[in-house]
Amino acid sequence: MPAPIGPAELGRGGGFGVEGGGELVWVRAFLTKIEQARALDRVGDRVQRVVESTLRPQRVRDLLHGVWLGHPLHPAMVQVPVGAWISAAVVDLLPGQRRAATALVGLGTVSAVPAAVAGFNDWAALSRDQRRVGLVHAAANVVGLALYSGSLAARLTGRHGTGRALSYLGLGAVSAGAYLGGHLAYTQGAQVNQSVSELHRISEGWHPLGELAALPDRELLTREVDDVSVILYRHGDEVTVMLERCPHQSGPLGEGEVQQIDGHACVVCPWHGSAFRLNGGEVVHGPSGNDQQTLPTRVVEGVLETRLP
Repeated sequence: MPAPIGPAELGRGGGFGVEGGGELVWVRAFLTKIEQARALDRVGDRVQRVVESTLRPQRVRDLLHGVWLGHPLHPAMVQVPVGAWISAAVVDLLPGQRRAATALVGLGTVSAVPAAVAGFNDWAALSRDQRRVGLVHAAANVVGLALYSGSLAARLTGRHGTGRALSYLGLGAVSAGAYLGGHLAYTQGAQVNQSVSELHRISEGWHPLGELAALPDRELLTREVDDVSVILYRHGDEVTVMLERCPHQSGPLGEGEVQQIDGHACVVCPWHGSAFRLNGGEVVHGPSGNDQQTLPTRVVEGVLETRLP
């Protein structure tokens, strides 16, 4: 039984177990414990190896990362099962809608499987503290999927009361999983663009980067614009200026290699291997599901300049 919350933990808002900002103290403490739970690494590391060995070749992983979309695929895929299950919860409250509710539960259950595969693919490329939260997020969703599978089986055999009860239990489990997923994305920054916030530190107007004639051809250079690191790549008269921090996990693209991929010069992140076209910033290989931001350029009296998009 958990220990009672003392007066010091009541927070400025005056509510039981609620801080001034409105978040339950125990929820924040629980999330912190998950982030720091190194005991989860033993399981997480094994699952990561299984995911990496199973989801091959690279084009399969790129497909699941959402490289072809230019942003992660998993968040888009989960809309189908979540939408179907929430709809089923509403339809279950209406008379004479057993077939509709059964169809919605079936749709959600079937569509959850590919969404989970895409999620595990993204999860395998995260840092350890993110993988810990992601593992619990996945566990909650697996429990929810099992409950919904049981609900579907019960409905198909005529036990609609049991099916409804299992559905509502499943909805509770996947809702807990969704909360953890939100924490993973919005608090821990998993699979969000880690570099785009750098744009907010660059002031308006054109910024000089150096003499165009002094830039070596087909070599990566690192420069700074208002203390924001960017990379330069010259190919003849064409010059690309791109944010230097990888959108996946802020890896230093300036230390990466330039490779020809599908006929395009690409920079490959030295940390996790994400690759981006140097003539536009499009992601061509994950684990990043986001394109990299490039900046407009111009040449004035032989000086290369750049500005915000």
